[in-house]
Order: sequence, then structure tokens, then C-alpha cells
Amino acid sequence: MRTQLSIPVTALAVLALAACGTESGSGSGAGSVQPDVPVTGVHWSVDSVTVDGRRTMAPADAHVEITDEGRAQGNYGCNHFGADVKVEGDTITVRPAEMTEMACEKKVQNFEDTLRAALTGRLTAKLTDGRLTLTTQKGDSVTLTSQPSPPLVGTKWSVNSLISGETAESLPAGTENKAHLTFGKDGSVRGSLGCNRFTSTAEISEDSITFGRLASTRKLCKGPEMDLERKLVESLKGTVTYELSHRSLTLTRADGEGFAAVVADTSGEK
Repeated sequence: MRTQLSIPVTALAVLALAACGTESGSGSGAGSVQPDVPVTGVHWSVDSVTVDGRRTMAPADAHVEITDEGRAQGNYGCNHFGADVKVEGDTITVRPAEMTEMACEKKVQNFEDTLRAALTGRLTAKLTDGRLTLTTQKGDSVTLTSQPSPPLVGTKWSVNSLISGETAESLPAGTENKAHLTFGKDGSVRGSLGCNRFTSTAEISEDSITFGRLASTRKLCKGPEMDLERKLVESLKGTVTYELSHRSLTLTRADGEGFAAVVADTSGEK
């Protein structure tokens, strides 16, 4: 059984790992300062995990961010996680992590288990040309790459979870990767509710979005698709709070209900 973790909405969009300056006896003499590997303030996208010589590529959502507050928060590929960390020079120690319990595809769940095991304990960090490699004491490794933050407007956002208060819930079975939205420079927003397509207007301010009247197609949809559609429609009405952090976006109504989205994979689109 996986540990249940209620992650605040801010953590759905802002997912982080920590670093602090510490003294080390190594170097030119006792008491000299060994600088920490400069990995803070960066969104790290997980590229792959190598265990016993076998390399496994990561799902698009797998990532970690780094702050100076001693917490590691990120996404294993489907579920969000949080853990205490300590950085000393090129050594990063990650305590056992808490994580959400969203249902995931078996292949993704297997990757999550592998990544979770590799990101626990004492890790040696090596940073080269924007690529970070974390190596365990037995020689397994996690490879990550720094990624710039995409803009809110013009990016295709794929809905990947529903928000209820301070918890994240997986999408209804069979609706994964179907709902998405894109904000246009002309003040429009359009996309898919999981079955029907929609258009509306969106007035974006510093931390909120005010949606206009929503228009959509009228196709008959399956039960899970309609359940998702109804929840998304409610979150695309009136004024909602949004939070954007690197490749994650959350929209939350005043009652705490809403949804989270990530940058969509458009590599296969024409």
C-alpha cells in the first residue's frame, strides 16, 4: 500500500528539492567550505533511470524542482511526492518520500516504483552542461535535464488530475490524455473537455482567470467522459485562481475544486 499524501494545490504546480551550504573537512584543510552542487531554482525533468545496468526512459510528467528549504517535491510520472532532503557538497541525502495514490497505468507505476527507490538515500550529484546525474551508493543512477518554463498563453495544457481541497485525484478511467486547453493571444481559450470540444474567452490577470460563456459541441459521450466534462465545465466558469510553475498549471475555484494540467506532448501532431 502506498502512503497517502495530501499535497496542497501549490505543490501540484510547484514541485521542489533542496540545497543548503555546509562545511566539509575535505578540501584544502579542516573547516574549508565545499560548495554545494548548484541545482537550486531549476525545474529538473527526469530523463531516465538506470538500475543494474538497465536504462528505463521516464514518462513526460516525471520531474523534480529544487529550493533552499530542505524539501523535495515532484512527480514520479503520475503521482506527486514529497520528501526531506539534505545537500552537503556533491552529496544529496533524500529521506523516504510520501506520495499520492492516484491510479496509474501499470507501465508508469512500475517506473514510479523504480524511480522512488533510486531517489532515496545518499546520492552523488554531478552537473554537466545542464544535465544532472544522481548516483546511488550501489551504482544505479537517475538522469535529469534542466527545462525552461513554458508560457501560460500559447502552450497546450493536458489535464492530468482533478483537485478537491488539498488533494489530487486521478481522472476517471478511460479519460486520460483526452482533455486539454490552450489560451490564445487574442483572449480566447479552446480545447477538449474529454469528449466535446469547447471555446470561450479568458481574461488573464496576475493570479486569476475570468472565463466568459463557454460554447461546446454536443456529442453524446460515455459515462466517465461525461463525469470529467461536467467537472471541467464547472472549473471553466467565472473567475478562478491559477498557478503556473514550469510545466504544471492548476486552476482552482473558490470552493477548492479544480484541476491540474501539464504541458502536452505535441511531438506526434502535424
